[in-house]
Amino acid sequence: MTDAERDVWSDHYLRLKRLLDDGVLVLAGPTLGRLNTGIAIFEAPDEDAARQIMAEDPIALGGWAPVELRPFVVSLLRGTPG
Repeated sequence: MTDAERDVWSDHYLRLKRLLDDGVLVLAGPTLGRLNTGIAIFEAPDEDAARQIMAEDPIALGGWAPVELRPFVVSLLRGTPG
């Protein structure tokens, strides 16, 4: 990684950590395999707010990686009646 890449990915991590501390982020992490991507699940009041959260990420702002919003509905959750 270049210094610039290291800086932006560090900023990305710190932002995700702030979102976690603020109760917005549920979980985040990289996928492993031939194609490395990441997944972040967060709560937002509506689609516009979700898009804003994504648009403000350093990775998206600098065009370092593509970002995609995909709405998600929990169908099964450990510890809850199924």
